[in-house]
Amino acid sequence: MDLTIQGENVAFERDLRAFLAAKWRPDKSSTTAERAASIAAFRQEATERGYLYRGVPKRFGGSEQAPDIVKAEIIRRAFAEARAPGEVGGNGVTMVVPTLLECGSEAQKAEFIPRTLTGELTWAQGYSEPGSGSDLASLRTKAELIGDEWVIHGHKIWTSYATACNHMFALVRTELEAPKHDGISYLLLALDQPGVTVRPIRQITGQAEFCEVFLDGARARRDWLVGERGQGWRVSKSTLRHERNAVGGGARTQQLFDALVRFAKNARIGGAPAIRDPLVRDRLIQIEARLQAHFYSGYYQLTKSASGESAGVLSLTNKLSATEVGKDIAELAQEILDRHGLNMPTGGGAERHPEQWLNQIFGSLALSIAGGASNIQRSIIAEKGLGLPRDFEVPAHEV
Repeated sequence: MDLTIQGENVAFERDLRAFLAAKWRPDKSSTTAERAASIAAFRQEATERGYLYRGVPKRFGGSEQAPDIVKAEIIRRAFAEARAPGEVGGNGVTMVVPTLLECGSEAQKAEFIPRTLTGELTWAQGYSEPGSGSDLASLRTKAELIGDEWVIHGHKIWTSYATACNHMFALVRTELEAPKHDGISYLLLALDQPGVTVRPIRQITGQAEFCEVFLDGARARRDWLVGERGQGWRVSKSTLRHERNAVGGGARTQQLFDALVRFAKNARIGGAPAIRDPLVRDRLIQIEARLQAHFYSGYYQLTKSASGESAGVLSLTNKLSATEVGKDIAELAQEILDRHGLNMPTGGGAERHPEQWLNQIFGSLALSIAGGASNIQRSIIAEKGLGLPRDFEVPAHEV
């Protein structure tokens, strides 16, 4: 795969870097509101120039550019080096928007996509339920069509950042007598309404990233059902594929690795910078090699998708690769902390405080579950990708 910058891409990169140098000038002395307005204006101009939301049609607020993995890589690197804000983060841009583009009606696309791209609409994922985790199709949350509204009763759990979101995309059961996979529908609903209670779940870090959501007569418009009634499982496969692509994307992992390198330069082991320690340097080299391999695997997946070919299990292998590299980064940071001590400098040039690295260690474990647990991904890759036989299942009473 040739990712050499040549031909028209030389001018493309030059123009992009000139744009970033001229337009992105973060002012740390500004207020939160001023920074938010500045970022929004920058994103709007970057989109108009064709640098952001390249896969979204212009009529829905995107820049509508042809798939081009070389240009995508040029943009990723240039934005990362400039530390410029990219596309709005969260489930909306990474999961809801591509799902609506693939499965939604024109009215749904026009209503939800533009406001999601600006960050006005923020989305929680209403999938898991108590007793319905790995076997998601056994979910029990029900939605009944009464007049022109869906009335929803149920309980969702492990819903990330629901306290910070104003909408949810959820799987609900609409056909009670149908087989479990065929009776599920994919529904959009507002969270800021009567009948919705969001309760944060406190984690070991003291944070409350996850929540449980109680739906007691919550309502959603009839036309907020995505795809066909009772066919939500098919729609959810589209969302899951995009979720794996988001988790498996390398941009965030590259930023984390760059932060780890800077951390290793600042931390000290035996009176010298940790990065001079042979063991630390060896681990950094191994991680960077795996990260570069991960990037090229991602480019291969994008190439196949752009040409209309099936990517097969590549999205699974790339998701698994990203989570494993992220875990390696967190583990090395932990080892440096162990040898340096927690009394790291917190002023001046301290980019990530010790507690942030500790949170990253815990977070890396969570990412091995998000988008599909790693052990399940390995089983699917083995069976579907390599043609290996399924694991031998022993009845519980014989164990």
